[in-house]
Amino acid sequence: MSDFSHFVDLASQRLGGRVLEADDEFFAPKENLLKPSKPIFIEGKYTDRGKWMDGWETRRRRTPGYDWCIIRLGLPGVVHGVVVDTSFFKGNFPSHFSLEACDLGSRPYSGEKALSKSDSANWIEIVSKTPLEGDSQNRYSVDDSGRFTHLRLKIYPDGGVARLRVHGEVVPDSKLIKRPELDLAAVETGGRVVASSDQFFSEPLNLLMPRRGKDMSDGWETRRRRGPGHDWVVIKLGLPGNIRRAEVDTAHFKGNFPESCSLEGCYVGQKENKDASLDSAAWKEVLPRTPLRANRRHFFRELQAVGAISHVRFNVYPDGGVSRLRIFGTPVRPENQLNGLERINRLPVEQARKALLDCCDSIGWADQMISQRPFAGDANLFESADKIWTHLDRNEWLRAIRHHPPISSKRGKSKQSVVARQWSAGEQSAAQTSSPETLAILAAANQAYHATFGYVFLICATGKSGDEILQSLQQRLANNPEIELRVAAEEMRKIMRLRLEKLLNS
Repeated sequence: MSDFSHFVDLASQRLGGRVLEADDEFFAPKENLLKPSKPIFIEGKYTDRGKWMDGWETRRRRTPGYDWCIIRLGLPGVVHGVVVDTSFFKGNFPSHFSLEACDLGSRPYSGEKALSKSDSANWIEIVSKTPLEGDSQNRYSVDDSGRFTHLRLKIYPDGGVARLRVHGEVVPDSKLIKRPELDLAAVETGGRVVASSDQFFSEPLNLLMPRRGKDMSDGWETRRRRGPGHDWVVIKLGLPGNIRRAEVDTAHFKGNFPESCSLEGCYVGQKENKDASLDSAAWKEVLPRTPLRANRRHFFRELQAVGAISHVRFNVYPDGGVSRLRIFGTPVRPENQLNGLERINRLPVEQARKALLDCCDSIGWADQMISQRPFAGDANLFESADKIWTHLDRNEWLRAIRHHPPISSKRGKSKQSVVARQWSAGEQSAAQTSSPETLAILAAANQAYHATFGYVFLICATGKSGDEILQSLQQRLANNPEIELRVAAEEMRKIMRLRLEKLLNS
């Protein structure tokens, strides 16, 4: 991704970014790396160790190796690009740098103590050893989709770096989705600015930052509009959801606040979730044009119900400055917005495994199905399911067969999910309407079958009466064990096919 500067700086101090360790900081401290201000140079300023420099600078290395520092990102996320700023470092900048990253999970602080000496961190190189230029902003794209919480910057062999900026998409802790309400647009939840009409005085990303703005520079302010129209900003919510209330804060904007504002929302599916598709999106009014006041927090609780949305368009009339925008709502799990084959193809691995195990309780079958995603069409899905099932060993067949409750019984010995229980009940509904006498005979026949073969009698029971099932059971009791297992496996395949169809239509 060549243009990554519009993404948030994950290492920003205002978001909690911090330099934890460095092997050396003789001339200038490591903390300077993440300072929000641009680097400066003061002619003739020296300390007792040498020339004062606005950055991180190590002593001259006299042995082979490199210098390093470890950084905690303010927010975990996917890194799209980095800027290694060597401003004012001319005869003392590193010749090369590299960057490694790791993910310490949802509680990164607990595992970060002495990371330089820890074996628990699985460091991954996301930028290999790369040349640097002095007194320059060195920009490098990162092609890695992993979520990271910490970085390790290496400089070769030594020298000074003024600033490090780490641009990327925030990937919040999954526990956030379980909260009843949160700010869906906040940078902490992954909200980001997609486009804006103007950002002459300050950038719109400030709208999504934590806490209230400290002054006018800490907000979004457009130039004075001299013609018709109005200014706007489009924000991708970090978590799609249903909006319950909103807040517009014009703190510090007194003679330059907008006269009014409005809010629109739309939902763009993950498959089509590209910025260009927003031009043709079906925008719905969430908040009609409403007057604003200077230097004040405005709370809007009576909003139009438009269903789940993924993007908002915030309009200000005709121009001016706004400090913060909060979009409070109930998050909707992204996978719950998917349907049919797209849902099967795009579900996270654990959730996909759970859904497939409801169709056929064989971990071997489910994992092989997941490995073959994405499926090109329904026919490809069914063909793969049959082929994988046919080539499994007998232990996987038996695992899936034993998971099913016996015919005429509501529960089996193995625990089923709510969905699987509902499907089993529906499949046996015709048999369950049989007379008490038939059900009693069927239960006894089931016991005889289990005593003979060691597993429950399995049949694709959809639409079959109790008498029809009983007849099949009695006939199959005469089979030898090898033949009967293959017959039962074929019945399991039929059940699996019907359940995959239900999964596609759910």
